[in-house]
Amino acid sequence: MKVIAADDEQLQLMLLEQSIKQALPNAEILSFPDPFKIMKWIDEGNGRDVDVAFLDIEMGAISGMQVAKHLQSINPKINLVFVTGYTSYAPEAFSLRASGYVAKPVTLEKVKVELENLRNVEQISTGKPLTVKCFGTFTIFSNGEPLKFKREKTKELFAYLIDRNGAICTPKAICDALWEEDKSDYLRQLTKDLKETLKQVGAEGAFVKQFKGYAIDKKYIDCDYFDYLENDPSAIRLFKGEYMSQYSWAEATLARLAKLD
Repeated sequence: MKVIAADDEQLQLMLLEQSIKQALPNAEILSFPDPFKIMKWIDEGNGRDVDVAFLDIEMGAISGMQVAKHLQSINPKINLVFVTGYTSYAPEAFSLRASGYVAKPVTLEKVKVELENLRNVEQISTGKPLTVKCFGTFTIFSNGEPLKFKREKTKELFAYLIDRNGAICTPKAICDALWEEDKSDYLRQLTKDLKETLKQVGAEGAFVKQFKGYAIDKKYIDCDYFDYLENDPSAIRLFKGEYMSQYSWAEATLARLAKLD
């Protein structure tokens, strides 16, 4: 993932860089303390592969708004996050369809909130092989792209294992949840399909088969649901009363989350 950080105040730029690095450890961060340099950099044909740009609005002769328009002209899907101490700029910032708005002083928490709410969220790479979104419709991303399964039931199986939060699930428990009847042979086909799908994106370790059942290894997965259970403030803000909405069996977990909210 490629991120731009631009601010003409050196201390503020340092805080911004540190916050982005903490939020996205594997991101490539391009820092610009001079608005003229970033404009020249764009004019030289750069910026088309940038995912997110954190831009200070007040940068002297050239404003962050001007830089944003320049970036959008060559990269329409770029996520723009404006950074400033002046809230009066918010309406103009959002007229550019900005992804977010960070009020100074910049903190890790503020940066994480904006990264969790980008317009083009599929572009985000967290450093883990898989990124899973449970709040709303269940979705899985690998390297910024939605993960494709041969069967929808394979995806649902993975969703159920995510819902179990790393616990070992017996074949009977899975069959009861997904079909309300014994479909052990079909389940074996799905586990094979899941293993092959994850292997294609280098995340085969995320699926664990043990003597008594199946589970997921959480260290391979970045997930809003897991973060919520760890009381991560960003994940708590993301929960809007919807959880894996396409699966009826997820309603029990939704009820528990609603009580915690």
